[in-house]
Amino acid sequence: MRRMPVPSFRGRKQSGAALPAGPIVDCAVYADGVRLPGCSDPAVALAAVRERPDSFLWLGLHDPDESLMAELARTFGLHQLAVEDVLDPGQRPKVERYDDKVLLIMRTVEYVEHVRLTVSEIVNTGQITVICAPQFVITVRLGNPSELRGVRADLEQKPQLLRHGPTAVLHAVADHIVDMYVEVSDDISDEIDDIEERVFSPGAGLAVEPIYQLKREVVEFRRAVAPLTVPLQQLASGPEPELPKEIRRYLRDVSDHQTQVADHIRDYDESLSALINAALAKVGVQQNTDMRKISAWAAIAAVPTAIAGIYGMNFKFMPELDWKYGYFVVLGLMVTACVVLFFNFRRNNWL
Repeated sequence: MRRMPVPSFRGRKQSGAALPAGPIVDCAVYADGVRLPGCSDPAVALAAVRERPDSFLWLGLHDPDESLMAELARTFGLHQLAVEDVLDPGQRPKVERYDDKVLLIMRTVEYVEHVRLTVSEIVNTGQITVICAPQFVITVRLGNPSELRGVRADLEQKPQLLRHGPTAVLHAVADHIVDMYVEVSDDISDEIDDIEERVFSPGAGLAVEPIYQLKREVVEFRRAVAPLTVPLQQLASGPEPELPKEIRRYLRDVSDHQTQVADHIRDYDESLSALINAALAKVGVQQNTDMRKISAWAAIAAVPTAIAGIYGMNFKFMPELDWKYGYFVVLGLMVTACVVLFFNFRRNNWL
């Protein structure tokens, strides 16, 4: 089969106003799975892509403003609702269809290194939107999610996947984000193991605040992961005819991994709830133990206090006041009573 010539965009006259370059991370045209050189302006690249059926444009953005998205909406024919979804950093993960374009919004998560068993932020979240059309794909990062340069570099080493077009990018980005979920899930699992070891270690003290903090982070993690289940299932098994069969197979694998992470998160939530109850019960037991010790020492101190109080009264006529050995007998009685009480409490595990 005769291959079409690979064009170069160097020296091509740019039509229309040049788009702002700040939020544009990368702009590339791929033909037959190979990146073409010399493309930097999205409008020019899109015009060239339309001249060649086996090529597509991949535009990467980071924190675009409204003016840039308005210009891109006119250039790429994006629906206004799609633009609003892209610019909203608080969107739930979802998939939407606008004519021949598919919009997929995903939440990213990142594990924050910190001192274990301390109250601190553990999970950072961001947002990545993928707009997939027959001849272009736009990836938009909001906030501080991980970069997609590694995803692009890996894909450029796999032209057999890039030949599937924009849907290959859609799968690669979704796979990258779900892999991040798996890594964060493993880190949180290690965190929970450390807390379990501290909670159930004899004599180890642990405040409940770190457990509450980790539970809050798990809830945030769940809000990022769980809503993505339905969108991935729709893409893997839905009616979108643009998705090749091979890409659907890969997406089903991504969906399986995402479902496993969602199941793990539910287990983490239940484990943390059990740990909170165990920690509170341990605190209650410790308080009861402390109160028994305090009560035992108070009882021991009460005996000499009572005797000294009686004989400290300023009455003239009291028994044993003129007894020669009264002082030593009283002291011996105090010591004997205290020793007897001490060993009784010790035998009953109060001391």
